Amino acid sequence: MNDFSAAPNAALDARVLDLLVGVAPDIDPAAVRADLDFRDQFDFDSMDLFNFAVAIHAAFGIEIPERDYRQLTGLAKCVAYLRSRLPQL
Repeated sequence: MNDFSAAPNAALDARVLDLLVGVAPDIDPAAVRADLDFRDQFDFDSMDLFNFAVAIHAAFGIEIPERDYRQLTGLAKCVAYLRSRLPQL
């Protein structure tokens, strides 16, 4: 079970989960743990990470430098990164 049900900005959390499932459709969003890296939970390789970054860029209109990709490797890290880059959320 993910940890986002009680988090503020639940819409952002749900959107990130939707983008994740769009990149890796075999993932059950209800089973994603926010505190673990994607690689530790399911088969998520560097190409999936790249595609996830592209999906985030398309959805939110922000450039994500390659050096920041490590901030996208887990759900909690990704949401925190987006909140820092998009303060209006």
